[in-house]
Amino acid sequence: MHIKKIVTGGALLGALFGLSACSNMSQQDRNTAVGAGVGAVAGSVLSGGSAIGTVGGAAVGGVIGNQVSKPPR
Repeated sequence: MHIKKIVTGGALLGALFGLSACSNMSQQDRNTAVGAGVGAVAGSVLSGGSAIGTVGGAAVGGVIGNQVSKPPR
């Protein structure tokens, strides 16, 4: 149980540092990163935690996030 708290704290700390790196990104880059993160979580939940579901969800979410804020041509 103690290990679980340490891992959770480390993941939250990593996410905090990861978000600070987004300050110089364009809106499309941020949306791609957020979409990949949300897609990874959704893919993991829907597939029962399988690695393939997580990676697939991240890929689909990243593409959707990228296309949402695509600049008009």
